Amino acid sequence: MMVKVGCCWLYAISKYGYPPSIADTKQALKDMKALGFKYVELEGVREENLREVYAHRHELKALCDDLGLVVDNFCPVLPDVVSLDEGKRRHALSLFDLACELANFFGCTTIQTDSFVPPLEFEGPAPYKQMVDFGIQFKVKVDPQFSWERQWAVLVDSFRTLAQKAEQAGLKFCLEPRVGEMVSNTDAALRLFDHVGHENLGFVLDTGHLNAQKELLPLSVEKLGKRIFYVHLSDNDGKTNEHLGLGRGKVDFEGVFLALKKHGFNGMVGLDIGRIPDLDEEMRRSRETLLELLERLGIPYDA
Repeated sequence: MMVKVGCCWLYAISKYGYPPSIADTKQALKDMKALGFKYVELEGVREENLREVYAHRHELKALCDDLGLVVDNFCPVLPDVVSLDEGKRRHALSLFDLACELANFFGCTTIQTDSFVPPLEFEGPAPYKQMVDFGIQFKVKVDPQFSWERQWAVLVDSFRTLAQKAEQAGLKFCLEPRVGEMVSNTDAALRLFDHVGHENLGFVLDTGHLNAQKELLPLSVEKLGKRIFYVHLSDNDGKTNEHLGLGRGKVDFEGVFLALKKHGFNGMVGLDIGRIPDLDEEMRRSRETLLELLERLGIPYDA
C-alpha cells in the first residue's frame, strides 16, 4: 500500500471562483506548492473551460514541471454525458475524448466525473448549479413525463462508454458519489457498477459527501474495496455536506484509513477542503494532521 497525498481542485475553486481563469489556475497551482503539496488535480468545467485548459495545456504542464507538481487526476465536468437529449449526450461523450487526451498529457493516473443532478424541477436552490454548495435544502417536482428507468438506462450506457474510453486511453475511470446527484451513496455506486459491468469503473470515496449521507465510512470502504480508485478527504458533522478541515467534524478518519489499509489502497488521497474561512491555514493544518495519522497507522505515503 502506498498513498499519494494531494490537493483537490475545490481549493482552487474556493479561492478563485468556478471555474478559475487560466491566470488564476496558474496561481492556484503555485499556492498548492506553497502549502507543501506535490500531487494535485485539475478540472475542465463544461466545454468552454475544458477547451481553454486544452489550449493552455503546454504552459500549465511547464508550470507544474517547474514547481515539481504531479497532476494525478483530471476531472472533466460534462453534465450532458447523462442528458436524455441524445445529441447533447453524444457531443459530451466526444468531449470526454479531449479530456482523456488532456489527462494523458498531464500524466494522470485517473480521470473522474460525477453522476450529476437529475432533470427535476427545483423550487429554490439546485445542487451545484453555479458553484459547489454545501448544506442547502432541496425541494423538487417530478415531471409526469420523467422516467427514472429511462434515465438510469442512459446513465448506465454512458458510464460504460466512459469506462471503455478511459481504458483505451490507459486511465482509471472513477465516479464521485455526491449529495443531491443521481449516484449519491455507496450502494448506488455498487448498483451502477453491477449494471455497467466494466472493470475500469471505480469510485471516489468522498468522506464529506458520504458522511452527510449518514454512511458508516469504514463500511463504505469495505463495500467498495478495490473499486476505490481515489479518496477525497474532508470533515463535517454529518448534518450537511460541508467540506471542513480534518478534525473539525465527526468523520472517523482512523477507521477509514484502517479499512483502506486492509484493502491495500494505492492511489491519491486528496484534501478536498473548501468554502471555509482561513482556507490556507486549514489546508496546512489538515495536511499535517493527515501525515501524522498515516505515520501512526504505519501507512506508507508520498507527499
